[in-house]
Amino acid sequence: MTWSVFVRASHLDREGPHNPFPGRQALERRMGHSLPIQLGSNEGLDMPHQALGEALGTQVAELARAYGDAQAFELRQQLAEQLSTSPEALLVDAGADSLIALTLRALCDTGTTVITSAGTYPTFRYFAEGHGCRLVEVAYRQAPGQLAPDVEALVQAAWLHHSRLVYLANPDNPSGHCLASADIAYLVDNLPPTCHLLLDEAYHEFRADQEDSAPMDRVVRLRTFSKAHGLAGLRIGYAIASPALLEVMLKVRIHYAVSSVAQAAAMVVLTHIDEVEHHVQAVIKRREQLATQLQVWGADVLPSATNFVAIRMPNAGAAESAQQALLADGVIVHRPPHPALADILRISAVEEALVPGHLAALQNVLEG
Repeated sequence: MTWSVFVRASHLDREGPHNPFPGRQALERRMGHSLPIQLGSNEGLDMPHQALGEALGTQVAELARAYGDAQAFELRQQLAEQLSTSPEALLVDAGADSLIALTLRALCDTGTTVITSAGTYPTFRYFAEGHGCRLVEVAYRQAPGQLAPDVEALVQAAWLHHSRLVYLANPDNPSGHCLASADIAYLVDNLPPTCHLLLDEAYHEFRADQEDSAPMDRVVRLRTFSKAHGLAGLRIGYAIASPALLEVMLKVRIHYAVSSVAQAAAMVVLTHIDEVEHHVQAVIKRREQLATQLQVWGADVLPSATNFVAIRMPNAGAAESAQQALLADGVIVHRPPHPALADILRISAVEEALVPGHLAALQNVLEG
């Protein structure tokens, strides 16, 4: 079956048959007035939460008592204004990982072939295989100073294997490479007509040439509040897609996966967007400082448009040795689990990375 079978003309704020428990916020929008007396749900609305209030604050305790708005109406309105797009083109869910799983659930049957790059963000593979999909991987393009998704190879694999979905992270994780908008357009235009692109833009805010946020035909664009907005622990992100495609995803979505606390926090950080932008610029500055330091030590530093720096070690053994030496010093860096990228180390561009001595074990390996 294809997703077009499910498309139904309706507004995304209309709960209808999508959700048997639409919630107070949706009912208030539907009725046009407030409904302050809640007697129709099994939430612990009269739970005193004295201990929680003392530990985390009364506002968090108040929010924790009730389910969040299943449609994240106010948050989508706020996002739509900042992104210059329509609220109907936005779907809020429990982080990018949850949106990956939701996209697979909406667009792929068991046995469906999906395409991705060998060694890219491993959670896509985890969910694809768990969903019963057949996963086909294509190699990255590798050259001195380059580790990039191979757009042409992705297109060819999609046609060859009659794929229903292609996954692409842009900027890429773990390489940090950022494809140009023209490359993305080429990929979309040349995929089979029944194939969709799952475009993971988790690091969108860190790229130098931020493109627009408009929905694209046959594309699900993923964004997250975990990186630039610093809300990884609250699990919240959003998808940008055509309203017709989002209708399909709403059919199989967990309605209350996003907590009231997460939605409130996201709205706060969006209200203080200057703080977010200041953070992003600080990360970019640290990223360049870290890259420069690693180059001085002799590392093969890959260009990055993210909040991390990736380096290519001489081989997988050298990468493993460096990682183990760092762990012995209490320092965590990421080494991709996929054999195709086992020679890569990914280092987050946080203040801790620039503290003298914290990467001494890596320096010793690189200079030794």
